[in-house]
Amino acid sequence: MILLDTHIRIWWVDGSHRLKDWQKQTIQENEDAGLGISAISCWETAKLVEIGRLSMTCPIEEWMEGALAYPGIRLIELSPQISVESTKLPGKFHKDPADQIIAATARVYDIPILTEDEKILNYPHVTTL
Repeated sequence: MILLDTHIRIWWVDGSHRLKDWQKQTIQENEDAGLGISAISCWETAKLVEIGRLSMTCPIEEWMEGALAYPGIRLIELSPQISVESTKLPGKFHKDPADQIIAATARVYDIPILTEDEKILNYPHVTTL
């Protein structure tokens, strides 16, 4: 299983040109093993719509339901273990709580994150794609 960062998931579902060919291929290759989505990514997506930084072609509820039905998607709930891990990330990690939870999720499940976020890519305590 791999973990999709919030922006990767949005780009994938929306068919954005921002998603690179190798990222699309990585997603397709991992559908059978599982495409993890942190529950915090659902919140983060809804929040981006709320504050006007992201617009959808349908209501967010409809978009979310469709996005969670994609092949291979596995919603990863925010567990007590992930919550605690997000507050104890080793080394220096930035203060964005959503990214902290995504990093903690990857650590708890021991799975790589598909991301373009430089702060996550440069964090040596998670595996990234």
